[in-house]
Amino acid sequence: MRDSTTSKEKILKKIRKALIHKSPQEMGDIDNDSEIFTPSDEPLEIQFAQNFSALNGKFIFCENEEEFLENFDFIAKDNEWENLFCLEPKLKELLKKGKIKFSDKEENLLATDIGLTYCECLIARTGSVMITSKQASGRRLPIYANFHIVVAYTSQLMNNVKDGLKYIREKYNDQLPSMISTITGPSKTADIEKTLVQGAHGPREIIVFLIDDVPLN
Repeated sequence: MRDSTTSKEKILKKIRKALIHKSPQEMGDIDNDSEIFTPSDEPLEIQFAQNFSALNGKFIFCENEEEFLENFDFIAKDNEWENLFCLEPKLKELLKKGKIKFSDKEENLLATDIGLTYCECLIARTGSVMITSKQASGRRLPIYANFHIVVAYTSQLMNNVKDGLKYIREKYNDQLPSMISTITGPSKTADIEKTLVQGAHGPREIIVFLIDDVPLN
């Protein structure tokens, strides 16, 4: 016991001595702007699709909004989706254009099976969907439904989280939303008897429809 205490005292003595006699060497300027990862040569939409799919997300590319409506209608009928819920004004108009039935009544929110939302942006580096509380869908819809359907545009693709946060700051003039979150694949947990369960505390499936809105050069 005495040997242990002596060793501890020696270590503490060295630490105190080091704190008193600080090194005169000064740290240089820290580079916070350079990329940590090696930049990819792939376009952002390809990077996002690969990383998002690797996380068990489902990705569907659409050349325009008309193709999105066709694809969504086909998938909805093929999977027998019901109880579609949407709160996004522009997205509701798009669904009406495609004659796709949905609900936007607050009392139906808890019973919804399919939640359809926009997003703030997509993060290509991590395959993540960035959402905020300032969206019409708010905090609840992205986690209430069993299936979360995200409609995004190629102009919303960002390289990394830093670029996504910069985009949000500029969009809201530094009046940041009270909640900024990234969704990286369907929710899952292994807390229950060490068995992996998908959808334990949120949607068990997330699908991103990416609509091309960037004109060709």
